[in-house]
Amino acid sequence: MVDVPNVKKKTNMSLLKLKEILDYEMNCRNNSCELSDEKPDPLMVAKRYNDETIALICAIFAYGNAKQIVKFLNSLDFSILESSEEKIKQELKHHYYRFQKPNDVVDIFIALKRLREVSSIEDIVANEYKKNGNILDGLNSLIENIKNISNNSKTQGFDFLVGNKNSNSPHKRYMMYFRWMTRFDSLDMGLWSKIDKSDLILPLDTHTFHVCGKLGLLSRKTYDLKAALEATQSLKKFDKNDPIKYDFALYRIGQEKDLDKIIKKITLK
Repeated sequence: MVDVPNVKKKTNMSLLKLKEILDYEMNCRNNSCELSDEKPDPLMVAKRYNDETIALICAIFAYGNAKQIVKFLNSLDFSILESSEEKIKQELKHHYYRFQKPNDVVDIFIALKRLREVSSIEDIVANEYKKNGNILDGLNSLIENIKNISNNSKTQGFDFLVGNKNSNSPHKRYMMYFRWMTRFDSLDMGLWSKIDKSDLILPLDTHTFHVCGKLGLLSRKTYDLKAALEATQSLKKFDKNDPIKYDFALYRIGQEKDLDKIIKKITLK
């Protein structure tokens, strides 16, 4: 394997070149053709329903192999969110996914069923977010509400799925969900209107963490929330109003092993 140089100390010219390349990649990638059986993504399942609760389920189970994620999501009957809790227990008693046992899957469905009966997810997030314009405040409120309304006694599988308030995690799955809900284009659903897309944080996973580091968008060596915030600030140099529009392109660049080609374009004189 070729050792790819790290493009960190960029001149204004290379910054402009990087923006040009990322804009090109974004325009190519942010289209519905990128969601297919050949290129599986949980968003393709979420978009079938156009529902914030179903989309959240798709997002929080979005870890691991993309094909397996989509396979699991396709096995779920989301209509049971409108059924009784007993029906949910019966329908999901054999469903499991990686760290989540059937009782964890049941518990998240019941928690979100209860939540949608008392409030929209958008309002739960927006009511805290709008106080200081901090999406992390909205996230903490969402996590707290899910845990408070759930019957789950903090099993490892449920805790992994829902996450924890005020943690140093990049919260990739939630940030991806916020992107889906807040932005609207050929990919993202744009179901929400109360969050400003300029306040979103990059959904940093291992692919984008590696890509951002190599492209000089990120100097931090630790995969954590601070890294996600740093990468987001770097992307704001290219579009302060919509920095997260580059997320899907960065993810695909890493996933499809195109990083070497991108760096060669930037460093080409």
